[in-house]
Amino acid sequence: MPARKRGEFVLAAVLTSVFVLPLSITGASAALPAVQAEFGGGLAGAQWVVNAYNACFAAFLVSAGSVADAVGRRRIYTVGIVLFCVSGLASLLVQDITVLIAVRALGGAGAAAVVAGGASMLTAVFEGPARARAFGLLGTVVGAGTAFGPAVAGVCVDTLGWRSAFAVPAVVAGAVLFLVPLLPAVRGTGRRVDVLGAVLFTGALLTLITALVEGPGRGPVLTVGALAVSALLFTVFALVERGRPDPLVDVAVLANRRFAAYALAAATFMAVLVPLLVYLPSYLVAVVDLGPGQAGLWLLMLTVPTLVLPTVGAELAARLPHTAVVVGALVLCGAGALGLTALGPDAAPPRLLVPFLLVGMGVGLTNGLIDGLALATVPAERAGTAAGVFNASRLTLETISIAAVGAVLAVLTGGRLSGAAFTDAFHAVALALAGLVALSTAVVVVLGRRTAEEQRAGVD
Repeated sequence: MPARKRGEFVLAAVLTSVFVLPLSITGASAALPAVQAEFGGGLAGAQWVVNAYNACFAAFLVSAGSVADAVGRRRIYTVGIVLFCVSGLASLLVQDITVLIAVRALGGAGAAAVVAGGASMLTAVFEGPARARAFGLLGTVVGAGTAFGPAVAGVCVDTLGWRSAFAVPAVVAGAVLFLVPLLPAVRGTGRRVDVLGAVLFTGALLTLITALVEGPGRGPVLTVGALAVSALLFTVFALVERGRPDPLVDVAVLANRRFAAYALAAATFMAVLVPLLVYLPSYLVAVVDLGPGQAGLWLLMLTVPTLVLPTVGAELAARLPHTAVVVGALVLCGAGALGLTALGPDAAPPRLLVPFLLVGMGVGLTNGLIDGLALATVPAERAGTAAGVFNASRLTLETISIAAVGAVLAVLTGGRLSGAAFTDAFHAVALALAGLVALSTAVVVVLGRRTAEEQRAGVD
């Protein structure tokens, strides 16, 4: 098969499969009210439906790349699609929320394998400008899946029931299996899998998520104990990785102040946007009395700017200091989060338009741009390592934020997401997210200051 044709098949397969992965994070939000109504139980069970997928996605993504290098990129990609499909289709049959949580965790692990294997294949079959275009399309597709997840899932829930929010993405991803025989059998590099690092990071993240989700219902002893264990595991992980010649995550790259600033900003944007996409549909359904489909359509006011403004952000970055563009976008995002304190049972699109647009504009102006800014601060030979750290930090903070927002809502509502208590709790969440953005903005400003050497060199 000609190389160009082979590249087209790889690109089509990877883009199609990757589109449905973030849709399964934000789209699951539309199903949560119906899941809780059918299975009953506490709020923690419903939260695990989202958190199990996202936590396993984040945890296994860190190590999936090295596994792909060890066993072959097409192979790990194919295994990931199969796991994701099995997870989604199994949701059609489950009769217990514990089983649903388990199959969602399986889907998260599969999603990590799809992303790692797919990105590795793109790297192998494209070079130079073609590779840049391929990864640009990949970022656009991931953004589209995140943005349209609530709307697509809302329509599915309205027309086919809540199980379709998980099954439809699985069917779409499953169609890609017909393309797998046409994909090149890209060999791995033979890189050793850092099993200890993978176990430490996965254990640390899952323990932290457990503390946040289960803590409100289990009391302070379990919460404090789990947080302490998580902190210990993260510390050991960092120490172990610093001593590795080929670390799973090269935490030393965070010593680069400007790289750390951009990584923190990117993670903050996702830590605000994705929890809103997860929990706003529940609020709009339970308090504002919308249907899932209508709630998803309202959220387009929040998500469409994230897709249409990246080119505007790139133009601004060409004319203004890069740190100023990022800080300005953070200010917009924080102002939008603060504006959500006006959310109430009488909410209407005109009332939500400004805060939704502000958050979406903040995210959209830096979408894709901030990745490039971060990688430009490190030597070219370390770009791959830096990209892994950048993506891991962004997805990890996003995962923690989703669980933390759920914990706040659980505590302040007594585990019942309805009525005036839900409104008050969401106002507290909005304030907390605005505070997070304010703190991150201050840190980004400090870290983003140029040193005297950089000023003399003319580095932006």
